[in-house]
Formats: sequence, C-alpha cells, structure tokens
Amino acid sequence: MKVAVFGSGAVGGYFGGRLAEAGEQVCFIARGAHLAALRTKGLKIESPEGDVQLSPVTATDDPGSVGPVDLVLLGTKAWQVPTATQAMGPMMGPDTAVVPLQNGVEAPLQIAEGLGKQHALGGLCRIMSRLVAPGHIQHRGIAPTIVFGELDNRVSARVRGIQSAFARCTGVDAQTPPDIHAAMWRKFLFISALSGLGAVSRAPMGVLRSQPETRRLIHAMLEEIRAVGLAHGIALPRETIHETMTFLDRLPAEGTTSMQRDIAEGRPSELEYQNGAVVRLGQQTSVATPINDFVYSCLLPLERRARNELVFPG
Repeated sequence: MKVAVFGSGAVGGYFGGRLAEAGEQVCFIARGAHLAALRTKGLKIESPEGDVQLSPVTATDDPGSVGPVDLVLLGTKAWQVPTATQAMGPMMGPDTAVVPLQNGVEAPLQIAEGLGKQHALGGLCRIMSRLVAPGHIQHRGIAPTIVFGELDNRVSARVRGIQSAFARCTGVDAQTPPDIHAAMWRKFLFISALSGLGAVSRAPMGVLRSQPETRRLIHAMLEEIRAVGLAHGIALPRETIHETMTFLDRLPAEGTTSMQRDIAEGRPSELEYQNGAVVRLGQQTSVATPINDFVYSCLLPLERRARNELVFPG
C-alpha cells in the first residue's frame, strides 16, 4: 500500500512509522528541522510496544512530488485541515482514502469540501505521544489505536485494505466500528471536556478526576456534549458517559491533552474545534452548553493572543 502521512509529528509520525516498519510504502510530508532529520537520520520511535529506528525513510515538503497514493493519514492540527486539503490534491487517485486523526468531528466534512466526498473517511486515534526532537517520537501511554470507516459505514474494499495493512503492524490496534460518526463523537466527548477543563485549571488528569468539584464539572461537560450529539442525530447511549469516565480513570495521573499543553505554552490550539465546536454545534440545534461556553470564553483571550490577534497590556 502506498501511504502519505500529511503532518508527520507525534501522532501521524507514529502510525506512519509503524506502517513503514511493516513494509508499506510510506512518504512523510514534513517541514523544517523535522524534515531535515527524517531525511538524514530517519525516524526513531520509542514505545512500550517496541522501539524502532527507520532509516532511510522517504520524506518531503512537496506533496506534488509524491503522486497518487492509496491512503493519506492526515495528522495536522484541526485548524490546518482546510489548508492541508488544498495541498493534497496531487496525491489523490480515484480511490484514495483520507483518514483524519484530529481531535474533533468536523474534519471529514472539511476533507469532503476540499477534495471531494469520495476521498473522505471518518477517523480518530488514541495515543499519548510527543515529538521529543526532530525525527524522534516518544510514545508515552495509551495503547495506540486508530479507528476509521466510510462515512456511510459500509465496509468497502479500501477499508479492508487499510485494515490489512495495519494488521501487519506492531504496536497498533486498528478498528472499523459499526458507526464511525458515533465513534468520533465518543472521543470528542472525552477530549473536549478534558482539554477545556485541563487548560482552565492547569491540572493533569489525575487531579481533575480525583477532586469532587472538577469531577462533577467533567461529568456535566460530557452531558452537554452528548446532548449536542444527540441533537445532530449521533447515536450516543446513556452509558457513553459512564464509559468515558471509566476510561479517564484508567489513564496516567500525570497525563495532559495536547490542547491543554498548547494553551499553557502560548501556542495556537484546537480550542475552536473542541469546546468552540461544542458551543457552535449546540447553537445550530438550540442545545444549551453553558459550561463549555464558559470554558471556551475563558480560554478565547489566550487563544487570540497565541494567534497574534490580541495583545495583553504590560
């Protein structure tokens, strides 16, 4: 299988690296120092699932040089998806599948708008990883999982092909759920609540889940997001809340989300595609989301400052 990883950082680089390790033909789309390291040193992955050093690897900053591929793993940040789809055109063949790995639920629509609905799959991943140095990814926690499926939930030939490719990989659990939209929203529940509250409180997961006050807030935020999903026709049964809290309780106590870290370090974040999306999608269906609205409003000045849209005095 010919694969392009568009956005080859801590997430895309991990899953693309595992495909390359398994013998798939993988090209990493990257830039800057990370691209230079991939070209000269290859890709190093440290993981409890097994370390790997891939050298050489194919890497470029020019998607036009890659040619049509079977699969694109889209590993950019959520706000970069529209721009990424504009650059990915030369890699599209008649049956090319684009699997988004972003934290959110709007990427498939953006892919469809930018490239055509025939190329858009639903997708998500679960992993705790970071780019510790150019060309060096460290997987720190959560069993690496990638979930994907056609937007109409049929198990197509290309979905079976992607399943087969990942089945040959070490350190990846690949899943095709019966309802990809529900699967994406279940992650959206978790990541939006934890990211927003973690960014406001500056507390790791162990603190958020152990303090009665913040635990109640998490539960209330999950309820709001579930209500929005139900209003949009997403199948989210009542037990989704309990399952999400159970998953949270199993995570490393020191864990934080990428959005939380980005906001804490003054970088642009996925706020608009997490808590902002909850508020926006709630407004579309007249579902009140007061806690997510409060969290979003509190974080918005920091987001605007990180994007040079707002200057703090002093």
